[in-house]
Amino acid sequence: MLATMEIVDLLDRSESIGRMVMSSDTMEFYQEAKTALENDKEAQRLIKNFADMKEHYEDVQRFGRYHPDYNTIMKKVRAVKREMDMHETVAHFKKAEREIQKLLDEVSENVAFSVSEQIKVPKNGMALTDSGCSGGCGSGGSCGCAS
Repeated sequence: MLATMEIVDLLDRSESIGRMVMSSDTMEFYQEAKTALENDKEAQRLIKNFADMKEHYEDVQRFGRYHPDYNTIMKKVRAVKREMDMHETVAHFKKAEREIQKLLDEVSENVAFSVSEQIKVPKNGMALTDSGCSGGCGSGGSCGCAS
């Protein structure tokens, strides 16, 4: 593909949008929350506990209710996750993460809708999941796309 001045201009503008996002208050809030999370030893311990418990959970999932420790592991996973999620630094980071995702979703929607209102746009971070917008949106599916 030959680079035309129009394509070069579009790439420059997209880089400009990226720089604006990177210098936004929302990104600053996210970076501060991320740094705080990385430096909080208690939060890191809780995250590690949850990751370790998730391994047990995945083993149990292979056998489902037939696994001898199914109920015990399921209760422990929920308790460890709740403890992690309730930690102030983790909750603060998750809030910042949702806010930056919301900003990125809004930017994507604005770019897409400036081309055409018919373009399907992932909402609420759905582009990051396997389901995304492929296949279900235009036919009444509830995949989280704006239509």
